Amino acid sequence: MSANRSSKHVLAPLSALLFGALAGFSSCAQAQEFSLLAGPLFSAGSNTYSWSATYREGLGRYAAWSFSWLNEGHLPNHHRDGQALQAWGRMPLWNDRLELSAGAGPYRYFDTTAASAGGDYSNTHGWGVLASLRAAYYFDRRWIALAQLNHVHAFGGPNTTALLFGVGYQLEASGEPGPRERPVPRSSNVTNNELTVMFGKTILNSNESESASAGSLEYRRGLWRYVDVSASYLHEGGHIQSRRDGIAVQLWATRAFFGDSLTLSAGVGPYVAITQTDNLPQDRTGDGRVSALFAVSASYRFGSRWLARVTWNRVVTRYNRDTDLIEGGIGVRF
Repeated sequence: MSANRSSKHVLAPLSALLFGALAGFSSCAQAQEFSLLAGPLFSAGSNTYSWSATYREGLGRYAAWSFSWLNEGHLPNHHRDGQALQAWGRMPLWNDRLELSAGAGPYRYFDTTAASAGGDYSNTHGWGVLASLRAAYYFDRRWIALAQLNHVHAFGGPNTTALLFGVGYQLEASGEPGPRERPVPRSSNVTNNELTVMFGKTILNSNESESASAGSLEYRRGLWRYVDVSASYLHEGGHIQSRRDGIAVQLWATRAFFGDSLTLSAGVGPYVAITQTDNLPQDRTGDGRVSALFAVSASYRFGSRWLARVTWNRVVTRYNRDTDLIEGGIGVRF
């Protein structure tokens, strides 16, 4: 789960990705498909692995869009991953059982690389293009078998090609063979008010991926049908890496399924932290600057009052202190 990191303009690129997703969400409604894929990756004579998690929605019989978190494994001097938005053209065949599609879109990546001067690593950030070819076979009970060819053209890093295989699941099935053309709209907010306590790990995006305990308290409220806002207090512990405590505000694109029991969301926002740097190497310190959080989250609701939530935050810094903040916890709805 290593990643990648250190850039100049953090909030603007991540905001572009989220609001691209919001634009797609607002024109449709509930999600259609979620898939997990993995397979070999090739780049300039080097071989490693790749995996992706993707949310996909129909825009009609012959079009779709998707949001993916893509990991490109461990190439020499590069541990790269990031988020991608893609527009797809698709062709249903064989009574809609088989779908062939091609997609392309922007890829915002985070890369752990060798340090150019001082230190033992560098967090670099950049942009690329993800182009894909996909074949999907739709079974009767929502399940999908998938094969996908990905090519990443990175501006500032190595290009890669990966062949992925995996499974998908239709979160909103059409009741007929094949993919749903368009989601069913909703008229009410996905979220009212939620207060959640979470605990987990913070993992430094370095060559060693050092980890420490973490915790947070989050208040979340629905703004309108598919958009939530949250305010959080975050604690990232650690001795090898610096300890951070701070406040974050995030805007979320949110979807609900299975009678609103399951929610999936993607969020972005600023993280203002105070960093404690006692007894740390000089290259591991930060000075409490504003960073960005990009996150994916899922919750399961138990009745009208309680919920369980899992969240993966990527802390994006400008001083080589990117982390993955992975937490789970229990919340109350009101």
